[in-house]
Amino acid sequence: MNDGTVNKSRRRFLIGSTSLVSAAGAVGAAVPFVGSWQPSAKALAAGAPITIDIGRLNPGELLGPMPAWRGQPIFVMRRDETTLESLRSNLDHLADPQSENANQQPAYAQNEFRSRKPELMILVGICTHLGCSPQLFAQVQPQDFDPEWKGGFFCPCHGSMFDLAGRVFRGVPAPSNLRVPPHYYVNDNVIVIGLDAENS
Repeated sequence: MNDGTVNKSRRRFLIGSTSLVSAAGAVGAAVPFVGSWQPSAKALAAGAPITIDIGRLNPGELLGPMPAWRGQPIFVMRRDETTLESLRSNLDHLADPQSENANQQPAYAQNEFRSRKPELMILVGICTHLGCSPQLFAQVQPQDFDPEWKGGFFCPCHGSMFDLAGRVFRGVPAPSNLRVPPHYYVNDNVIVIGLDAENS
């Protein structure tokens, strides 16, 4: 029989339970919504800068295992003085020896060595023709594809050739030099690829 009295304890329990369930539902709905504002791990990896150690890289060597930035191989090589001297000469066979195409390198790499430090070559290892990956032929010796080869990169897919600064030869399918990625030196042994020092 209902005598008109109100069970206050029961009312508080029902109000509290309803509020708790509502709050939990709101949080459950908000978590994936807020999470969608953050870039995915894949997106972060695709554009994130990478840090590489070149402390054990000897003259004439290409860094291995080869690092990747934005899903592309990065060629890092320590050049010796003989290589640097060859980059200053033998320019007649190059299509863009002065790196005048500003889209292919940052301003600080628009020089004869296409780098911040002459002895270190840093290039995106993707041919500018159809996206193949050129192979290193560092030795100065006759090759089947060039009897007067002075060292550099050869793309076996379609025959494009680049010197050890990534400058493209004349008369090959590749239209431009290999790209130099943005980069800066943390110290003599550590490089960050994907950022300029000014934007780090």
